[in-house]
Amino acid sequence: MLFALLYAVLRRVIGSGDPSADREVEIEVVVLRHQVKVLSRKVGRPKLRRIDKAFLAACSRVVPRHRWGSFIVAPSTLLRWHRELVRRKWAYKQKRLGRPPIDPALSALICRMARENPRWGYMRIKGECRKLGVSVAATTVKKVLRAAGLEPAPRRAGPSWTEFLRSQAEAVWAGDFFSIETAFLRTLYVLFFIEVGSRRLHFTSSTRNPSGEFVAQQARNLAMDGELEGVALLVRDRLQVHPGLR
Repeated sequence: MLFALLYAVLRRVIGSGDPSADREVEIEVVVLRHQVKVLSRKVGRPKLRRIDKAFLAACSRVVPRHRWGSFIVAPSTLLRWHRELVRRKWAYKQKRLGRPPIDPALSALICRMARENPRWGYMRIKGECRKLGVSVAATTVKKVLRAAGLEPAPRRAGPSWTEFLRSQAEAVWAGDFFSIETAFLRTLYVLFFIEVGSRRLHFTSSTRNPSGEFVAQQARNLAMDGELEGVALLVRDRLQVHPGLR
């Protein structure tokens, strides 16, 4: 008797509302979800193929997170699958190119010459190494000194790069890109700036093709908002800057 009463109430609740195509689709979705739950009680853990994981991971980036309960796996599993897809996208073999690494003994010799002789430039150090029977290019000397934090002659006795940034921090900004991956593994590059003095971040916009024109336009937007007042220097690393902003 009680079961019949509950069945009658459930039937009335489901049948309430205006009959329409949207209503029929909603009922069909509810039926399919209930069937999945019934099957999950009987069937063990399903074996998903790679294409199944890719499909569910892509759909999870579109479906709102509060509706992730409709998936047959946990939300943490969906996020892990998406991270694996992104990692697999960038996991390609790289061939070792370029010149062989510099001998540590040669690097120590170059740095010693530069420290003991502050007025020696790259060419002078190259010549002194040749006198000792060591063949080295001026560009190699420059690379070694830069890696050791030694400035070109005759500025090795002046303030270091860290001391310079500390004294000019309030007027210095730094800019760079970081990348994000979309649901369909498309790479977007986000341009941001950071105030060296206060460490405050300024995020601008994203693009699939970063260029000097894009950076220039974002800088103009910041200038129109009054954000660049008092900024004198921009530190950049492989960041293309429009010639008009240099």
